[in-house]
Amino acid sequence: MGWLIKGDRYPRWPAMVSLRGMTVGFLAILFIGAAAQAKEANELLAPANFSRLAEKISPAVVNIRTVKTLKGGGPVFRHFNRGPWEKDQPFKDFFERFFGDEMQREFKQPSLGSGFIIDKDGYVVTNNHVIEDADQIKVRLKNEEEYDAEIIGRDPNTDLALIKIKSARDLPVIPLGDSDQIKVGQWVVAIGSPFGLEHTVTAGIVSAKGRVIGSGPYDDFIQTDASINPGNSGGPLVNLQGEVVGINAAIIASGQGIGFAIPVNLAKGILAQLKDQGEVTRGWLGVAIQDLSPDMADYYGLKDKKGVFVADVFKGDPADVAGIQTGDIIFEVNGQRVKTSRELTGLIAGIGVGEKVSIKAWREGREKTFEAQISKRDGEKIAATGRSREKEEAGEEELGLRVSDLTPEIAQRFNLGETTGVIVIGVESGSKAAQAGMQIGDIIKEINHQATSTVKAYAGVLGKIKAGEAVQMFIWRKNAGFLVIKLEK
Repeated sequence: MGWLIKGDRYPRWPAMVSLRGMTVGFLAILFIGAAAQAKEANELLAPANFSRLAEKISPAVVNIRTVKTLKGGGPVFRHFNRGPWEKDQPFKDFFERFFGDEMQREFKQPSLGSGFIIDKDGYVVTNNHVIEDADQIKVRLKNEEEYDAEIIGRDPNTDLALIKIKSARDLPVIPLGDSDQIKVGQWVVAIGSPFGLEHTVTAGIVSAKGRVIGSGPYDDFIQTDASINPGNSGGPLVNLQGEVVGINAAIIASGQGIGFAIPVNLAKGILAQLKDQGEVTRGWLGVAIQDLSPDMADYYGLKDKKGVFVADVFKGDPADVAGIQTGDIIFEVNGQRVKTSRELTGLIAGIGVGEKVSIKAWREGREKTFEAQISKRDGEKIAATGRSREKEEAGEEELGLRVSDLTPEIAQRFNLGETTGVIVIGVESGSKAAQAGMQIGDIIKEINHQATSTVKAYAGVLGKIKAGEAVQMFIWRKNAGFLVIKLEK
């Protein structure tokens, strides 16, 4: 009992040993818990392998083989098929004269692609470009079963297609996930048949979201560094839970490790329409639009610089009937803000035909509200923007510009989308106009908010501006749309 201290009611050392034991045990638990969490985090950041995932989803991934009948040059001439001579009659005549028989001969062109089964009854998702114009479509499963496929529907605008095979048994399927939930840096796996090598599995991360690569009006691609090559088209991009988050669709020919997939959330509604109707119906407002640049926002006095500029309104279409005009800036549809032309296009496209929408826009510094009834999008309407008016003679002025009235003949000759305004036919080197960025072919629509539909009107507006004062030219430029050029007189 030497460890007892006189006057103490309780022995001290045993209590201290007990407390120390509890502390050590608690720390051990914390250490083990932290280690387990770190191990779990490491497994999430860098999976040991993708074997189980591949085994789970591979049975529902298919190889698609098609045969197309082409005319005009078999394999010998395939590298000419998209050459410039197609639109150049002298070159075309030359080839037809010397190789006429060979160029007119039909030949069968096989192609390869991928797809995946989304329904046990045999519905298969793939890319439109995989099966477009195909005379024959064969679908081959991992177990080597092969089926003829029929086309249920296609949507060239998003490069999606739905085909179907018939089997006596229930087929394996891959569930569709939520592409809105994936994050940049997240692991994804691609499965397909690159270069005909069936059921090739590659892994990588989501490199970016919302990519626009110029393939169509609804570009909203997931970019990934999971290896995607020719033949992967139409195959699934899946998350670590085995859910499809994208449909592999495109690559950059000159880039390595850069692939693009269509977000599955964009595809869901389209696939449902293809299954039920065989085609996709999209909403149509009847406006030609473009993004609002900072200079244009300043020109129109918009403080938040957000909105979509209405470049043209199609006569008789919903926007025209609702009262929307060229020059309006749309910033809200049914209470939802729109910042880019792509957002507005996608929003309108998703609204049902016949539905009424509330649209808010800026006009002359004031907010206006319109109610439009959405109609069906018609591809032929989109290109119809022709207008014609009387024009006048050419002229020059001190800013270093030479301008002329824009005649229908000039507009047609140079394939211009605009037929009103004055066209720049000369820019003096080193002049104020040249330094500001004016170019030959620019069409001047307004100067300081005043219309310049003729050279006479242009000269009148410019003549009222004093030396040293600001000049804002609202112009239209081919392949660029509407711009604002600022300079000083």
